Amino acid sequence: MVENRYCYYTTPSPGNSCGGSLFGSGSFSSPNYPYYYQDNSYCVWQIRASSDQNIYLRFTYLQLENCCSCDYIAVYDGPSVGSRFMGKVCNNSQTSFHSSSNYLTVLFRTDGSVVGRGFNAEFTSSLSSGFGRVDCSSDNMNIVISKSYLNSLGIDGNNLYLNDQYCRPDISYYNVVFNFPINTCGTVREFDHGRIVYTNALRAFNYNSGEITRQSLVRLNVNCRMEQDSFSQIIYEVDHRNNASISGSGRFNTSMAFYTSSNFYYQVSQVPYLVRLNQDLYVQVSLRRGDSTLVVFLDTCVASPSPHDFQTRSYDLIRSGCRVDSTFYSYSSGTSPYARFRFKSFQFLRATDHVYIQCKVLICPASDNNSRCRRGCSRRAARELSSEHESETVVLGPIQLQKPVKKAEEAQQKTKA
Repeated sequence: MVENRYCYYTTPSPGNSCGGSLFGSGSFSSPNYPYYYQDNSYCVWQIRASSDQNIYLRFTYLQLENCCSCDYIAVYDGPSVGSRFMGKVCNNSQTSFHSSSNYLTVLFRTDGSVVGRGFNAEFTSSLSSGFGRVDCSSDNMNIVISKSYLNSLGIDGNNLYLNDQYCRPDISYYNVVFNFPINTCGTVREFDHGRIVYTNALRAFNYNSGEITRQSLVRLNVNCRMEQDSFSQIIYEVDHRNNASISGSGRFNTSMAFYTSSNFYYQVSQVPYLVRLNQDLYVQVSLRRGDSTLVVFLDTCVASPSPHDFQTRSYDLIRSGCRVDSTFYSYSSGTSPYARFRFKSFQFLRATDHVYIQCKVLICPASDNNSRCRRGCSRRAARELSSEHESETVVLGPIQLQKPVKKAEEAQQKTKA
């Protein structure tokens, strides 16, 4: 039997007014947030930035009816709902947008049944990426600012520095570049809604001598939000002419390696790693730069005979933190800046002797006892946006089965006899 769902919309009552005009940077939310929104809501927000800027929109919380044609958010790249459609936001869908102009329109519509807690969204004024960018990993921060943009502010690239005044840029014909280890140059790490954010400030000094000045000092606040996606972007939130912020996103660097025993002291350097059937294999996934304030949680590990395809022919060792393979054993997961486990080697039927392992890990603040990393096995397919954490996927291999040496030697002896 096929279940049909119907969405009933009625004209919103005057008492259910919402939406409005927004400018620059800020936040907005569904009616009555964080409590349940009402049936038959129809809200339109028009977001506007300065004429030379774009808009970056990000949903920080989302809980709607589990029916994308009933309760949803629609985002349009322009000043009205007649502008180019960018996407629909409902549970487990796209949650960030970047406009191509200085206008963005957001529509929130609900039907006549079933409600949720709604949404919260943040919007930020953003200059074109042609003016610069910031890229981050768990190892490095890379800030690139175009000299033409600095010239428009009356800034000489040679006068720029970071929170640490001794951190200075490299200057090319077109750009001014800061490239440095992310835990240096005065970078501060913060936690925001379960995510890790690295902040710094790019400053410029003037030529005046002395200890004081009555001129406005230039300061660009730099943010790197460690996201699940690997894209990067640059965002300028302008408070006044000589004060702005730059935001970007990055990914943590993780590594995975075999070890010879359960004490995880000696790392296997052999490639490919030659093993016997049913041999205990010891694996560690860790942040390349150890950090005691973060923990690594082993979410999913999948084996495949190919390093490029973990869908067609795959075998689960662990999924959503739940053990699938009977020989899988976890030594550490969700409590340290590394995850350790073991399993017994095997081979794929109708395939080569090679086996590759792909693991997805989550990275959470060690201080958050309610994070996904602390909850262990979870068979829920969907999670609220607010409970997500940074994720990394790493591949290890190949593992290759050793040839049965003893049987081969016995065969040779029989041949000689």
